[in-house]
Amino acid sequence: MSITDATLAPGSTAPVETISVDFCVVGGGMAGLCAALAAARHGARTAIIQDRAVFGGNASSEIRMWICGAHGADNKEAGILEEIQLANQYCNPGLKYALWDVVLHGKAREEPNLTTLLSCAVTAVEMDGSRIAAVRAWHLTRQCWVVVKSTHFADCSGDSVLRLSGAQCRWGREGREEFDEPAAPAVADRKTMGNSLLLQLRQIDPKDHVAFIPPSWAHRFPLDHFRLVKTGRPQGDNFWWLEIGGLMDTVADADRIRDELQRIALGAWAWIKNHPDGRGHGWELEWFGSLPGKRENVRYVGDHLLKQKEVEGCGRFDDIIGHGGWSMDDHPPAAFEHRGEPTIFHPAPSPYGIPYRCLYSANVDNLFFAGRNISATHMALSSTRVMATCAVLGQAVGTAAALAVRHGTTPRGIYQRHLRRLQATLMDDDQWLPGFRRPVSALARQAALTVSAGDGAALRDGIDRRVSGDWHAWTASAGGWAAYRLPAAQKVGRVRLVGDSMLHHCKRMPCSFPSAGNRDEVPATLPRDLRIQVLEADGTSWRDAVTITDNHRRLLQIPLDAVTAGV
Repeated sequence: MSITDATLAPGSTAPVETISVDFCVVGGGMAGLCAALAAARHGARTAIIQDRAVFGGNASSEIRMWICGAHGADNKEAGILEEIQLANQYCNPGLKYALWDVVLHGKAREEPNLTTLLSCAVTAVEMDGSRIAAVRAWHLTRQCWVVVKSTHFADCSGDSVLRLSGAQCRWGREGREEFDEPAAPAVADRKTMGNSLLLQLRQIDPKDHVAFIPPSWAHRFPLDHFRLVKTGRPQGDNFWWLEIGGLMDTVADADRIRDELQRIALGAWAWIKNHPDGRGHGWELEWFGSLPGKRENVRYVGDHLLKQKEVEGCGRFDDIIGHGGWSMDDHPPAAFEHRGEPTIFHPAPSPYGIPYRCLYSANVDNLFFAGRNISATHMALSSTRVMATCAVLGQAVGTAAALAVRHGTTPRGIYQRHLRRLQATLMDDDQWLPGFRRPVSALARQAALTVSAGDGAALRDGIDRRVSGDWHAWTASAGGWAAYRLPAAQKVGRVRLVGDSMLHHCKRMPCSFPSAGNRDEVPATLPRDLRIQVLEADGTSWRDAVTITDNHRRLLQIPLDAVTAGV
């Protein structure tokens, strides 16, 4: 990274630091973190700017929303997200939120190509024609200005803060006829889904119940309150329905929304805890959020706008770079005050493809975006906004940015000239693209493959998960082996292995704390101890090249740069 000496801002006593990178990510939620990690790992000098002190966004300890994604046992998102969640199982089996923050921060700190700027909020954008030249951010803890100059930028802030660039944007719900979306309202409006303030409960012995005394400013709800009568049960709930803001501006009115959500949330908990039927007697308030989680406000416009019928049609695009599979989960703008159901689930297939053209700006030449601000209608966004899908899109953006740096091109140029390379790289990094097969290396294809037991054909079929019930895997017991014998001695650059990480298991952080505690450990199906051996020149003996113990990764890319092997 290139960091200049600190200077003083004109007319200010605050110093200014300037950082020059290849790729700058604004926003450190799951989309932004995955984007930054992907770009840095593929060689781009990367900086990530996060306006909070922790990574994770809506999934962090500050908000604590579940990481949701595609429905179906075979359809869970893999790639960097799965790597992070497996690391959490390994380092944080008791599922403590403080350690979850450490896992997320640790992933960023491990990357030598990545500079992290926490507690730092972007306030201005410097343009050079139709390109962003730099962003200016205020560092809250160091009380200085930070200017980041970069070749490419990604807005993963959720609130689309880089719209200051003049990038085309949308806000609110499209009318039904604009894109022939049957679930859209008849007339377009600026209403959105709202924000939620979450509570977390701890299970206790009911005999230890003590009435909850809410603050004087909390709402007092009657026992027949329509929303609480329907939803006010404590078990297994993360209280996502404590939601308002869709009738306001979730950016400009953020403080008003937060204050009102606190009044609602504490009043709702008093209603549950003190209910005369005893429904809350076996629970106590463990944690109360002070930062609401957002669902929707500003969406960018890219070269393609994803729409309801494209989601329903399985997203059969040529430029797929990831998948979704959450229902179109459309929360009514009135939210907590809405008399009907707190959300409407419009069916969506799982999986469906999401096109690359939804991830870069139509009019700002070097702007990517990922998360809940991609180029989609309100109805399509109601599915794509969930965090596992956002993480997949972040990995795609970071990978595309690194390719754009390498080839000296724009985000659009990647689509026009390097799309297949992007898709192949994503699949190699364990990102699933429904309908595509991962290219298998020529070395693996030409080798004679034998295994200790069973059928090893799935080891090189280009599909790294179970799909529609078909098991694309080779199963081995302890001591089992697979051998690739090349027709002649050759240089082997790496070995790529994908283990069974039980994708049908969601690996979520908890929304409540049972009396027995929470626990989630690394799946026993992953290969934990393994050796990579190389055939010696005599053609009969094998030597250990790499030994791995206590593995907790699904994807292993093991360099073997100095090894030659042959029959």
